[in-house]
Amino acid sequence: MTLDEEIARKLREAQASGELATAKHYGKPLPEEDEGWSATPDALRMPFKILKDAGYAPPELALFHERARLRAALEACADEGERPKLQRQLSELEQSLALRLESLRINASL
Repeated sequence: MTLDEEIARKLREAQASGELATAKHYGKPLPEEDEGWSATPDALRMPFKILKDAGYAPPELALFHERARLRAALEACADEGERPKLQRQLSELEQSLALRLESLRINASL
């Protein structure tokens, strides 16, 4: 029996027993937990996932988290004097992130 067939069999059993209906996201779309997945070059997605599962996060991941923090701070900012500073920080971070990801794409395609 192939792995796909075994997975399908287990899913059928779980559905028949009602176990599947108790799953947290049953009948709902899965939550988006992108963490930069869509921006990561295809050739690097699996190695990055393996590293993440092993407890090591690539430095680019910290940049994605910082970008999310800056976006939230900018959205919540009511101080018009602070907004340009946050916008500049976000812009610089996004440029840095874009350059790093482009470098990874180029190196992955070699």
